Amino acid sequence: MRTLPRALSPLRHAHYRRLAASLACSLLGQGLWAVAVVWQVVALDGGPAALSLVTALSAGGMLGSTLLGGALADRLPQRHILLAVELAQGLTIAAVAGLSLSGVLTLGHLAAVSLVGGVALGLYYPAYSALVPVLLPTGDLLAANGLEGAARPVLAQAAGPAAAGLFVTTLSPGAALAAAAFAAFGAAACVAGLPVPDTRRDGRTAGSPLAGLLADVREGVSYMVRTPWLLATLLFASLMLLAFMGPFQVLVPFAIKAAGGGPSQHASVLAAFGIGGAVGSLVVASSRLPRRYLTVMNLLFSAGCVPLVVFGLTTRLWLMLAAGAVMGATFQAGVVIWGTLLQRRVPWAMLGRISSLDFFISISLMPLSMAVAGPVSELIGLTATFLVAGLAPAALAVVAIVAAGMPADEIAHPLDVVASSARETLDRV
Repeated sequence: MRTLPRALSPLRHAHYRRLAASLACSLLGQGLWAVAVVWQVVALDGGPAALSLVTALSAGGMLGSTLLGGALADRLPQRHILLAVELAQGLTIAAVAGLSLSGVLTLGHLAAVSLVGGVALGLYYPAYSALVPVLLPTGDLLAANGLEGAARPVLAQAAGPAAAGLFVTTLSPGAALAAAAFAAFGAAACVAGLPVPDTRRDGRTAGSPLAGLLADVREGVSYMVRTPWLLATLLFASLMLLAFMGPFQVLVPFAIKAAGGGPSQHASVLAAFGIGGAVGSLVVASSRLPRRYLTVMNLLFSAGCVPLVVFGLTTRLWLMLAAGAVMGATFQAGVVIWGTLLQRRVPWAMLGRISSLDFFISISLMPLSMAVAGPVSELIGLTATFLVAGLAPAALAVVAIVAAGMPADEIAHPLDVVASSARETLDRV
């Protein structure tokens, strides 16, 4: 209990409390939408193909807007972007909720709003990431990332879906959609009370706004390419998720089925993953940033893949539950360090673009991973697939750490000594 106040220290700051409340409402809304949209498609007599279209439009919108979102986050007040995103989501989801409750909703309406929601998420993440270090002292960034890492699985993967299931069961999918819209409006109300930071930067490109935004994106890519620890970690993350995500999402259910389990056991494994992530986040938030932060972070990411081998080597469901919890804890611990690292070492004027590149590159190979997991398992078997997916990232992590010279870099740029002023983050390198 002595470490709990350290984990909660960011909540001492009034502006951050408003931002955290906004994030909580946003995550709850995402969880509500994720379940509501599935059962709304079913209620419209849509099948797997219709649901795939709706979800694919969301994913495509998110990927298509995230790089632009990074450039905008470094040019415009992040508070304005967050407010516009939440209002757009609230209004569009409220519209489909009204159409659903009126009995005139079509799959086309739902698909269009799903696309808008994906674009909104692509704009939201870079703006949020760039705003946090403006509102908090440097020493509270690790704890803030830990709190957010704990909130995501609790709200987006547990509370939101559970509430949506209750609305759908007792009322209708339209009621669940209305609740998601209400959550978005709640997030907008919290954002409206935030200050507007000064986002002026020198050296802006003359000419059309589009040309300036494209030049900003190129500047972000250039910074990434000439920063070894950043480039190596992003490339490692994309290859790690290529190896891990498909087997975890596509093949784990079949391993559970082969062990005599079913949907409830699969849900339990996913819940264990989320609970483990929340615990791992809070543990890191209650500690100081490791001195060997680059090495520890990448090894945590690779260690999070290793428990996948359990699904290929055992039929004991309790071991699968334990593996899910360990994966969640180690992955989320690495994510907390990573978010803090970006906020501490990336120049503030470029943080939005780097955050968007982080998101874009890290998940760029996930669709491929989903697509090839099944065929690969049919070719070499489930056990072999899980072994490769669990162990290959460890080798990739070592290559990334050595190739980028991370041990020397982290010693030359220590982050275990914290500063006291939020504005000192604007001058970091």
